[in-house]
Amino acid sequence: MRQWGPGVIVVLLFGFMLFAPQAVFSGATDGLLLWFQIVLPTLFPFMLISGLLLETGGLRIISRIFGKLLGKLFAVSENGAFAVLAGFLCGYPMGAKVTADLIRSGRVTREEGAYLLSFCNNTSPVFIMNFLVWKTLGQEELTIPSLTILMVAPALLSILFRRFYLKGREKFQSLRPEAEKKKMRLDLTVFDSCMMNSFESIVKVGGYIIFFSILIALFGEISGDLPFLAVIMPTLEVTNGIIMINNAVTDLSLSYPLILGLTSFGGFCSVAQTDCMIQGTGLRLLPYIAEKLAAALAASLLAYLYLSVF
Repeated sequence: MRQWGPGVIVVLLFGFMLFAPQAVFSGATDGLLLWFQIVLPTLFPFMLISGLLLETGGLRIISRIFGKLLGKLFAVSENGAFAVLAGFLCGYPMGAKVTADLIRSGRVTREEGAYLLSFCNNTSPVFIMNFLVWKTLGQEELTIPSLTILMVAPALLSILFRRFYLKGREKFQSLRPEAEKKKMRLDLTVFDSCMMNSFESIVKVGGYIIFFSILIALFGEISGDLPFLAVIMPTLEVTNGIIMINNAVTDLSLSYPLILGLTSFGGFCSVAQTDCMIQGTGLRLLPYIAEKLAAALAASLLAYLYLSVF
């Protein structure tokens, strides 16, 4: 079964695609537009600048500005503080990419990288405000609560996770690779290398978005005959999933916790994006999934408590 299982799944998917070409086209189009209109202009500049920061020594400036404060709050090293900033401000999968880049460049240990990945790969505040609250929920009064809950949930869980990853230490210490001891420079060669690396990463992200959008379209074709797919579909991709939950559940006291839980988890599309970013670093995906599910549960609970109290 282990030998034939993956092949059987791919064959079934191929068959569905042959019998539902319109759904495939629609899903691919939706995914491409989502990537081109939103993800590409949002993420690519941050991917490029993060690479330039690593190559030119700019990371040291950010580390000195934010390292001590974030080090006290999250027990990370000064270099690790950059991953915290990127993970909370830039959106999926920037936290994972920056963490992986720090490990590959020798600026943080793999143990600190695993800890950083456990809590600092999150949905961006811009996505939360623009898409989740204003466009989907249409209730601006939920802006501050949503931002607070989705930022506080992983931050609180970091207190729990650090007990496992620190292993008795007070905090992680920064590493300084040999390359950083040399004079850093910014020229066209460095810029070209960072740009190509960023293009490769953003194209991978786009590929996963298109693939999962096709899955959603295909599942939508057969969800009437297989009701359990209606439950699975929102978890595949966060943007489509938020819309599905909002359309299917009219009671805000139920839909709001579910939407915030899904937003905190990020959907399996973001899990796949994260996996492709951490390849070659030694970081494991299963602990990350478990930690994101814990964050989703915490966010849902906080959202429910907020609606109950206010």
